[in-house]
Amino acid sequence: MVKIEVLLRKGIVGRIGETELERYISFFRESCEDNARHAEANMASYPRWSIISGYYAMHDISKLAIAKIFRLKIQKNVHETTIEVISELLKDSEMIRMLQDGFEAFQSLAQELSGAKKERVKVQYYTGTPFMKERYQDAAKSFLQDTVLPFLDKMKKLMSETSKGEGGEE
Repeated sequence: MVKIEVLLRKGIVGRIGETELERYISFFRESCEDNARHAEANMASYPRWSIISGYYAMHDISKLAIAKIFRLKIQKNVHETTIEVISELLKDSEMIRMLQDGFEAFQSLAQELSGAKKERVKVQYYTGTPFMKERYQDAAKSFLQDTVLPFLDKMKKLMSETSKGEGGEE
């Protein structure tokens, strides 16, 4: 955990105090579930928002695991640092790839948003066609089924196994 110690010294991650722990766990558990439900509910109607919500479900469960298992909170460069900490702590290349894929999907949509002001007309026509709506629906469905839900299941299993190993309950 050498890298984690460096992140702690730099203030990029911090230790969660006993009085904060339950609030962190509760918040990220609820937020993850809300985002997962939102991703599923909006897959057909608002597929781009489904992708964003799916990524945030992955992001939130990652921060939940970091808080619950290691009592750490991410304080700076939240998205990148979360991936970095999960990579360091889990060493599971498949789960790391899933989280990175989720972040890349989110970044792609965020880049569309940041460029939307100067390219408003292009974005408006690009996303408004029936072909593109169907394409986003397919992408959202695939992302949810192939990336988000398997990642959430694996993280839940990891947290369950970890809490049982420590004598706790999930």
